[in-house]
Amino acid sequence: MHKTIARVSRRDYMKHTAAVVTAFTFVPSRLVFSYEANEKVNIAVIAVGGRGGANLNGVSGENIVALCDVDRRPLESAAKRFPSAHTYTDYRRLLDEEKTLDAVVVSTPDHMHAPICLRAMKQGLHCYCEKPLTRTVEEAHQMAKVAKEKNLSTHMGTPGRGSADTVRIVEIIRSGAIGDVTEVHYWTDRPIWPQGFDRPEGQDQVPSYLDWENWIGCAPLRPYKEKWPENHAVYQLPPRQLHSGWVYHPFVWRGWWDFGTGALGDIAPHMWHSAFWGVDLDAPESVDVVDVSGPVTEMFPSWSILRFNFPAKGNRPPVKLYWYDGGKTPPADLLGVKEVPTGGSLIVGTKGAIGVGHKSASDFPDVPQSLRRYGDMYSEWIGGIKNGNPDQPSCPFSYAGPLTEAYLLGNIALKLGRTIQWDAKARKITNVAEANQWLAPAYRAGWEG
Repeated sequence: MHKTIARVSRRDYMKHTAAVVTAFTFVPSRLVFSYEANEKVNIAVIAVGGRGGANLNGVSGENIVALCDVDRRPLESAAKRFPSAHTYTDYRRLLDEEKTLDAVVVSTPDHMHAPICLRAMKQGLHCYCEKPLTRTVEEAHQMAKVAKEKNLSTHMGTPGRGSADTVRIVEIIRSGAIGDVTEVHYWTDRPIWPQGFDRPEGQDQVPSYLDWENWIGCAPLRPYKEKWPENHAVYQLPPRQLHSGWVYHPFVWRGWWDFGTGALGDIAPHMWHSAFWGVDLDAPESVDVVDVSGPVTEMFPSWSILRFNFPAKGNRPPVKLYWYDGGKTPPADLLGVKEVPTGGSLIVGTKGAIGVGHKSASDFPDVPQSLRRYGDMYSEWIGGIKNGNPDQPSCPFSYAGPLTEAYLLGNIALKLGRTIQWDAKARKITNVAEANQWLAPAYRAGWEG
């Protein structure tokens, strides 16, 4: 009880200070933030290698109270930079033992995002979570729900929605300059890790620096395997995809169904904002598998093409959103170019289009600015904590949750290899009963969010 009272008191003080300064001095919000910047936020950073290291740098100006990683190599490196921080390999111990926390930064593999963040938010902690927000549709729904209930400052780790380019494209779309949007195309060169293979047989000795039990976390337990067997087909991949032949850790977990979300979950959180926000999309009514390299067994396919069908909304017509990965792209004649770049977007309206081979944001100088411009994603999230404003971050869970639900339905279609029909109100897939088992994960006992 003492823990909760102390935390609420501190936050209420910070929020009250902001309100008093604003009410009596009428200074701009940015000056209020500068005034409060002397009050540091107590943060725990959970996973400190890879993106976790970048995120640790992003919040390093605050008070780093605790560090956690299942791999002792990045953990020890981070601890040298923040010698006063307590270190852990189990986030559950961290959340149980650290009594002064205000917030957590979570950069683990995708499957652990929701278990950690949900537990932290239920304790009243603000959350920064690396993209994608979650591994499954229902987890994304719960993340947005709990963040709202607790009135927390949250951010999904992408600068995409808050970038000046994205905001400008959204303004152009909303202005009607390209008419009613009816079709969207996004494509990427991901995956840059192995996909499309079966699980290798056998197991290897777990290295002394790795806590494999905690790395697996909520997922079904499986043997540790360091590298693919010699002469395996995976070694025919280019070096940028092979990553020294690692099977799971580090980084290459992204291609495994139990741990990652494939190319779609890696890049859609960065790319989709122009249409999802600009056209005011929400849940697709169906997702079609247009083409795919092969079935999803334990890994995602090496490439895929999907079509997300969004229903009409108000005066807006239906929208078809096409997704391409693994080197697949829209036809060159659709784009009006001879060579299609490895990644890009095209948004097609009834009066024109914006994107590759068509107009760019600079071609619409007469469209007025109508939306807020954001600062960097870390300062906006921290500002949301200090100002008591959950809407300040550029990609809060209230927005990232529905976005994540929408694109993750594509992974279920890939898992089935066929069209799925989604009833957003009932929250179920209506045409293939077995598909509903993949809306939410079955956590291992002791790893529930």
